[in-house]
Amino acid sequence: MIILGIDPGSRFLGYGVVSVQGTKMTPIDYGVLKFDPDVPLSERLQSIGLGVRELFDRYKPEHLSLEKIFLGKNADSAFKMGHARGVVIYESLLANCKVYEYATRVVKKGITGNGGAEKEHVRLVVRNMLQIGPVKSLDASDALAMACFHATQLRMIDLKQRSKQQELA
Repeated sequence: MIILGIDPGSRFLGYGVVSVQGTKMTPIDYGVLKFDPDVPLSERLQSIGLGVRELFDRYKPEHLSLEKIFLGKNADSAFKMGHARGVVIYESLLANCKVYEYATRVVKKGITGNGGAEKEHVRLVVRNMLQIGPVKSLDASDALAMACFHATQLRMIDLKQRSKQQELA
């Protein structure tokens, strides 16, 4: 199974692609799509759509793990993130990819054991989990964390379903 993790934004959109086979997670690709902040938001949204569509076309993920919206320091940033998320969800559905949304604190807790973990700590744990070299962008490591967290959630769902099937047998 291929999982695409996305850390959405209207200026920087982090992505991380992992392959999951049983309990083994293998990184496929990760990076950041960058958008010019001087370009009107409507045009950036179109660029986000085209960039994300290219990711779906290239990797053909079956699941999208997307960061839920949160209100940080600035309401305007949250609204822009919401627009970017909408474009990502739309492109995901066009690609017949299932969408799963997780709160940042939940992902951080699941990855590091601490919902308030710093981004640098998340990056370090993700690097160790996937056994990869340096990840320059925090947006990319956050996206990889989204993908890895979703992979662990799928395993737990699968275990629960198997347990129920055994009880019924």
